[in-house]
Amino acid sequence: MAGALNRSARRLLPWLAVLAGGAGAQVLNDPTRPPAGLEAVLAGEAVAARPAASGLTSILRRAQGKPAAVIDGQFVELGGKVREATLVGIDQDRVTLRSGEGDEVLLLTPGIEKVVGDREKQR
Repeated sequence: MAGALNRSARRLLPWLAVLAGGAGAQVLNDPTRPPAGLEAVLAGEAVAARPAASGLTSILRRAQGKPAAVIDGQFVELGGKVREATLVGIDQDRVTLRSGEGDEVLLLTPGIEKVVGDREKQR
């Protein structure tokens, strides 16, 4: 009888391990997901007030409609206004704002330089 009990326990052990492992599983956030509330803004819905992010946080290239960016937590299409300036340029990793004081370039990843080929710096 002890042998039969050991065999049963050995068969159950992997299942118990699977069940125990699933109980402590953690949900991972998707790093490619747009900022919270952006879908609602694009759909024209009201979004609850929350602290605004500072600087450039997203660049959106859309199949239809103007390219856009999220600057200081505000959704701004090309030609739109933010910070008393007009969004005049959207590139892969930066946007350009134009105001009476001149142009201001906001980088999506400030402090990170793009290096290509023979280590020639592009910024």
